[in-house]
Amino acid sequence: MYRVWRALDEFQYQVFVLKHPGNEDVVVAEFGHAMPFKPVTVCQPSVAIAKGDKIFLMPERSQTPDEKLQQEFNRWAAGGEGPKMESHHLDITAKAIRQMNLRSGERVLDLGCGSGWATRLLARLVGEGPDGFGQVVGLDVSDEMIREARAASKDFDNVLYVWGSAQQIPWEENFFDKVLSVESFYYYADQDRALMELFRVMAPRGRLFILINLYRDNQYSLQWVDKLKVPVHVRSEAEYVELLKKHAFENVEACRIPDDTPTPEDYKTKSFNSLDDLRAFKREGALLLMATKPDLRTPAPGYTIY
Repeated sequence: MYRVWRALDEFQYQVFVLKHPGNEDVVVAEFGHAMPFKPVTVCQPSVAIAKGDKIFLMPERSQTPDEKLQQEFNRWAAGGEGPKMESHHLDITAKAIRQMNLRSGERVLDLGCGSGWATRLLARLVGEGPDGFGQVVGLDVSDEMIREARAASKDFDNVLYVWGSAQQIPWEENFFDKVLSVESFYYYADQDRALMELFRVMAPRGRLFILINLYRDNQYSLQWVDKLKVPVHVRSEAEYVELLKKHAFENVEACRIPDDTPTPEDYKTKSFNSLDDLRAFKREGALLLMATKPDLRTPAPGYTIY
C-alpha cells in the first residue's frame, strides 16, 4: 500500500507524494505524469491507496499580483523594514511634500503608506487651521503594515488607515485634494489601472505627486532590480510623463529630488555595487512626478454622462 503526502512543488502546484517501503518516492503531478520528486516540505500523511488507484489533482490557485505584494510586504513588516523606510526616504519625501503646498482642511491620500510615517507627516500639515480640519488616508496592500501604522498613529485624530489595492481603491469619487505616493508606484502590476483609480478618487483640480527612486534614467537604481522578490516596472521619466498624459492628467511635470543624507564610510550596502554607486544614486536623485486632474467630476458607478 502507498500512503499519500500532500506537498507544493517549486511552481506552487499541489502534488501528492506516494510513499512505499523500499521504493523511491513518486509524485503524481497535475497532468498525471509520474516522476521522481523529493519534496522540501510535506504535510501529514492522509489516506492510504492501492497501487494503480487514480488520483485527480488540481493546481493551487496562483497568487494575484496584489497577493504577491501583500505577502512580500508583510514579510518586510515582520522584518522591521517599515521604520527603516522612514530613515531611507525621509529627506526626499520632505522635499516632495514641500512641493505639495498643503493647507489645513485638505483631504490627502498617502498611496502605499507602509507603516504610516509619511501619512503622519501629512496629517500634521493639514490638521486644524483657518480652513478647517484636514484628513489623511493611508492605503496599503500589506495588512501587517497597516496594523503597524494604526498602532503608531493613535495620537492622530485626522488619520485613517485602509487595507486595500491601488488598483481598486476603496474610496468614493472626487474626494482627495492631494495624493502622495512614495516609493510604491513601480510595484503596481497594472499602472494604468492604478492611474484610473487615482483619477476617480481625486477631486476636480486635485494634485498628484508620485515619488520614485527606481526609474531608467538613474542607472544606479537598476542595480537593485534583480534583488527584489516581486516584479517591478522600470520606465524612463519621459515614459512616465506620457503615461500620466494618457490618463487625461494635466500640467504633468517631472523633476529630480537629490537625497542629501550623508553616507557613512562604514555603511554596508546590499543594494549597490559600491558606496560610490550609492552616493551617485543619491546625487542623481529620485523622480518626482506631478500632475493635476482636470476640473471635472468623475461620475459614480452606474451613472452615464451623455
